[in-house]
Amino acid sequence: MIEIVINANYCKGCSICIDFCPKDVLQPAKEMNAKGYILPEVSHIDACTQCQLCVIVCPDLAIAVTSKEKRG
Repeated sequence: MIEIVINANYCKGCSICIDFCPKDVLQPAKEMNAKGYILPEVSHIDACTQCQLCVIVCPDLAIAVTSKEKRG
C-alpha cells in the first residue's frame, strides 16, 4: 500500500507537485491551512506509481511517498 504524506508545516501551496504528477494523484485541497495556503491533497492514491516526481519537484521538501506493507 502506498502512502503520500504532505507536511503542512513545510508546504507553501505552490502546486508544483500537482502540475507535475503524471497520474493526477494530487489535487488542491478544498480548504486553506492555518497559514492561508491551499495545500495539495491525495485524490487518487490507487493511481500512484511511486515515481517520486512530486518529491523531486517540491521546493520545500514537504512530500514523502512511502510503501506500507500490509501486516496480517
